Amino acid sequence: MKIAIIGEIHPDGWETLKKSNFNAFEISNIEKDNLKKALEDVDGIIIRSAPNLTSDILEDCRKIKIIARHGVGYDNVDLEYLNQNNIALGVTGTSNAVSVAEHVLASFLYLTKNINLSDELTRSGGFKNKSSLPDFFELYKKNIVIFGFGRIGKALAKRCIGFETNVYVFDPFIDISEIHKHNCIPVNKDEGIKLADYISVHLPLNQDTKNFISDEEFALMKNSVIIANTARGGIINENALLNVLKSKKILGASLDVFEKEPPDSNHPIFKLSNVLLSPHNAALTLECRKRMAIESAENVIYFLSNQEKLNINNIVNKEKFKF
Repeated sequence: MKIAIIGEIHPDGWETLKKSNFNAFEISNIEKDNLKKALEDVDGIIIRSAPNLTSDILEDCRKIKIIARHGVGYDNVDLEYLNQNNIALGVTGTSNAVSVAEHVLASFLYLTKNINLSDELTRSGGFKNKSSLPDFFELYKKNIVIFGFGRIGKALAKRCIGFETNVYVFDPFIDISEIHKHNCIPVNKDEGIKLADYISVHLPLNQDTKNFISDEEFALMKNSVIIANTARGGIINENALLNVLKSKKILGASLDVFEKEPPDSNHPIFKLSNVLLSPHNAALTLECRKRMAIESAENVIYFLSNQEKLNINNIVNKEKFKF
């Protein structure tokens, strides 16, 4: 079997493919014409976040049976085309929840405690001037609102409960009993936005969730709220977010994702001190990179050669196949 890998993955993933006698090769030139040529005779593809695998690229893939995302988002893959042509789409559903949840919690703590300001003051010889620092706060008994209650949302909830916070969840696709089972409180969208001290977004990007949080939602929030997005850019409207950060309508924000990636070098949000930014790497701890590389490789291997071992919950369009 011939497998194309688009984007760098951890060597453990390569080793997993090698042990199964799969012929894997890496594609570094992601220009459309090169992709069409390089992918024409592959049985499977492992892909990171770029490029977009559109129908005009995939239509030349005569043998393709599965595309495995190195991650859980798949907005860079034409799922409609895959469904029309009985091509499976795999994700690494069990790999990244812990890393992303820890990133969100670290962001909350950083923005709440103003740790950087205390560090700067101490280094500059201002140890005795601690009273000049702005107020900072506890997470204890604060309201955490999680939008989206998949594996990452659940992993975050578990860790927030460890800080003795009140965890609220909005996810219309999850049964309320599942939310209660994880010691969380179900809320509707507006209720959650109004009561939140912290908000974390864990939704897919689609027509229903684009601009899920924009001017109207920000108008309902407390002035002390901190919001984090580690899901996809565009779920929080960036212009609306920029306005409330500039006016101090909210306390702070943490963005791991942007509407355009990479963002423009002169993006106005870079000038603000009440936002914490990262380059879409919340899931890229060493441990998670190893897990994602292995899991994406196993999705390909097991789908093509041993479906009894396949985690069918990792197949986004599993209803198209008889497992």
